[in-house]
Amino acid sequence: MTEYTVSVDLEACDGVFACLVRDGRFAEAEDGLVTLPGGDREEGRLTATFDDGNREDAEQAAAACPLDAISVEEVEP
Repeated sequence: MTEYTVSVDLEACDGVFACLVRDGRFAEAEDGLVTLPGGDREEGRLTATFDDGNREDAEQAAAACPLDAISVEEVEP
């Protein structure tokens, strides 16, 4: 499987949570925005890297976000 990174622009995220319906790894954080397992929060961005069969779920979550706050990118080897 190919490793990929899911990034969330927390400045753009408004807690609509359309992503939660598409990818069960997204959850509501204490601040009312999203979080991901193993995610790192730095400088207004949440980033998590995965190597599993759930990339399509992450891409559906990104497509469902009405604020375009989520991106999914393949990690270059």
